[in-house]
Amino acid sequence: MELDNIEKLLEKYFEASTTVAEEEILKAYFLSDEVAEHLEPYAPMFLYFTEAKEERFTKEVLAQPRRHIYKWASLAALVLFMVGFYFNSSTGAVPQSLEEVYTAEEIASAQEAFELLAMNFNKGTEQLHHLQEFEKNTNKFLIKQ
Repeated sequence: MELDNIEKLLEKYFEASTTVAEEEILKAYFLSDEVAEHLEPYAPMFLYFTEAKEERFTKEVLAQPRRHIYKWASLAALVLFMVGFYFNSSTGAVPQSLEEVYTAEEIASAQEAFELLAMNFNKGTEQLHHLQEFEKNTNKFLIKQ
């Protein structure tokens, strides 16, 4: 009779519908030496729960975070920013036009690439127009006005 009761309690336990008292009954049963053979795989689970309940955090918890780390990190970031700004601005004369930096062939190939890209984007926007028409017609049937 007790084994039947334990099996019912175990089913309720896995359905998360047991009370604390029923869980204590299960824990006491599975920690005893008289566990039925077909229920033995559940015994380590209840043993773990019992041992885990006794675990305590023993390390020291710092009351305040180490603020000097943040000060040094912000100072290092500022120094890196200033060094980067110095080396970036000290490169000399800034080019005035694209012709000074790139050859005519490079500029022409870039313009050709941009035209091809624009053509493909236009094809995509045509498809969006069809999608908008489809959505408008679908909404006529879904939303009754």
